[in-house]
Amino acid sequence: MPDISPDFDGQTVICTFEVTPGSAHDVLEMLSDAWEHVISRQPGFVSGAIHLNDAQTRIATYSQWRDRKDYQAMLRTDEMRRRNRDIHTMCKSFEPVMYELQSVFRS
Repeated sequence: MPDISPDFDGQTVICTFEVTPGSAHDVLEMLSDAWEHVISRQPGFVSGAIHLNDAQTRIATYSQWRDRKDYQAMLRTDEMRRRNRDIHTMCKSFEPVMYELQSVFRS
C-alpha cells in the first residue's frame, strides 16, 4: 500500500485510463498482471495502487518510485512496451503524469 509521507523525495506517477464499463475489468486484469509480474519487480519501485471509479469509465494508478529515471527505465523494457501496447488498445485514452509531493494531511 502506498505510504504518502511528507519526507518522500522520490517520483510519484498518477496514470488515468479512460475505459468503457464493458472493457474496465479486462483492463484491470491486464494492469494487475503487469503490476504483479513486471512493474513491482523493477529497480526503484516503492509502491503502487490501482483504482476504478464507480461508473467503471476511469481507472487510475498511483505509483511511487525512488527516482524518475527508474520509472522511465521500467517503461522502456521490452515487456512493458508490449504490455502497454496491449493495454492501450483497450482504452479510449491514457495519460501518465509525474508529480512531486507538496503536502500531506491526516486526520
